[in-house]
Amino acid sequence: MLNTQAPNPAILVELVKMKMPFGKYQGTILYKLPVSYLEWFQRKGFPEGKLGVQLATLYEIRLNGLDDILKTIAEKYP
Repeated sequence: MLNTQAPNPAILVELVKMKMPFGKYQGTILYKLPVSYLEWFQRKGFPEGKLGVQLATLYEIRLNGLDDILKTIAEKYP
């Protein structure tokens, strides 16, 4: 079945505002997390819930070379 739900742009704003709540990079804004950390989560499993969705989204953005989108959003929503 095709997913017809529209993407939620608010998640992108959250990626440039929310800080990592735990771990080695606690306090780091999500979109500034190193790719290696996102790759580790991808291999081990993203956390449950909203944070997991945010990190998985960020991983896909980075994987597809779309980092500039987040930089633009970060400038627009300081």
